[in-house]
Amino acid sequence: MALNVQEIRNDFPILHREVNGHPLVYLDNAATSQKPQQVIDTLVHYYSHYNANIHRGVHTLSQEATDAYEIARKKIQAHFNIRHTHEVIFTSGTTHGINLVANGFSSFLKEGDEIIVSALEHHSNIVPWQMLCERTGATLKVIPLNENGTLIFSEYEQLLSSATKLVFVNHISNALGTINPIAKIIEKAHEVGAAVLIDGAQSCSHVKPDLQALDCDFYVTSAHKMCGPTGVGMLYGKLEWLNKLPPYQGGGEMIKEVTFEKTTYADLPHKFEAGTPNIAGGIGFGAALEYLNNIGFEAIAQYESELLAYATEELLKIEGLKIYGTGPDKTSVISFNIEGIHPYDIGTIVDKLGIAVRTGHHCAQPIMDFYQIPGTVRASFAFYNTMEEVDRLVSAVKKAKMMLS
Repeated sequence: MALNVQEIRNDFPILHREVNGHPLVYLDNAATSQKPQQVIDTLVHYYSHYNANIHRGVHTLSQEATDAYEIARKKIQAHFNIRHTHEVIFTSGTTHGINLVANGFSSFLKEGDEIIVSALEHHSNIVPWQMLCERTGATLKVIPLNENGTLIFSEYEQLLSSATKLVFVNHISNALGTINPIAKIIEKAHEVGAAVLIDGAQSCSHVKPDLQALDCDFYVTSAHKMCGPTGVGMLYGKLEWLNKLPPYQGGGEMIKEVTFEKTTYADLPHKFEAGTPNIAGGIGFGAALEYLNNIGFEAIAQYESELLAYATEELLKIEGLKIYGTGPDKTSVISFNIEGIHPYDIGTIVDKLGIAVRTGHHCAQPIMDFYQIPGTVRASFAFYNTMEEVDRLVSAVKKAKMMLS
């Protein structure tokens, strides 16, 4: 089913504004997506009509807020094909989910144990594991990458052993757009008895993961990269793992009974949801999933693939331009540089022409070190972008090259 992109764009108020005297071209979707009016209205409606704390009140507003929040949890469960609603933990985002798991595994790891990450990771899927190794004496090992920005799977297989306890890989690289073969990665890890966490921050706006089919042990993502609010995300964990892990934070909501002698903890999912959550954000997360599913992920994937192909073809016509991340499986992200020009300078000039791109190392400094570059210009496309916006990007990059050469 083909997308009616112009009709979709009408759902996003921000796409109709100007930046520096030019119509906005928003190509920083890998950092955060824009929000449709339907999601914005959901947030306003919550604060305007039934704002109250959840799970704790017998009054009507509290019950309405609780119902809406738990309905959102069920929407997440259905979207990701999760077996039980209590395997869905609301978090503040992907980073929170990763740290929750890393903190919990402090109780299980010891010196001599090994954990594996990939060379394609965001800093939030590197630093917590380094901290975990410092606390436990475990060793961190890294799956290397090829020049085209894909992981060397044979090297991954060599790293696996009976000492491997955990494997952490992103579903899609935020810096290069590479789609990792997570099904194979999970299968191989399970053969040696290791648990697997998948960072889905970059994938969930492009694909619809079936978590029962993937059989991963943990999956984390953020709402704000899939047309939802900032400050809310989801941790999926298999029931047996969530029951094993100790609570990450103490406070209200996550307790069953508190005395000064002893505290017992609440059942899942509340065991990991201390304090007042981002209630409006959780409800908005559910609204965002509803919005995306109404459009359809197959249609989104097909259209974004067309955007990626067209933008790649047109950008490569610019002399001296190099794209990083050229593997056969990638999503609508193009990271590039022009020989002899710093990426920051290109980003600054195209911004003056109303075009939002990201420059720098994209919280993936080891990738930039691998390519021996200071960073890249990253254009990341969403289903509400157009071919005309690609043309404007190409024209702006050409102008930047002419001014900076």
